[in-house]
Amino acid sequence: MGRSILLQLARDSIAEVLEAQRTIDRATLLEEHPLLHVHISSTLNIYLDQKLRGSASSDESCPSLLEGIVKNAKRAAFEDKNFKPLSTSEYLDCEIEIVLDTPDGVISQRDKPLISDKKTPKL
Repeated sequence: MGRSILLQLARDSIAEVLEAQRTIDRATLLEEHPLLHVHISSTLNIYLDQKLRGSASSDESCPSLLEGIVKNAKRAAFEDKNFKPLSTSEYLDCEIEIVLDTPDGVISQRDKPLISDKKTPKL
């Protein structure tokens, strides 16, 4: 199963900073996924080895879900005052969680690391 559009957007947002180039085509995403236009409060958490590594939440000034996810991903990865900025190796091994506060209740989804250097024990 592929990564959800929100989790992919979060990963792409962090990658934009790490790679120092813009890669997210906002217009196409908004056209293909109209829900991204809606204002939904969100929180993005980054975990390394099951421990919180960064967190950020959208506020009322965020105009859309798309902008909230982009902003939260970058803030959680690089601006959380409790942690140093995320490195490329940490990015590859981190898990990302998105929590949406919708009118129907809280929705949460979590992504697995892109690469993990953890060795599987031999039996």
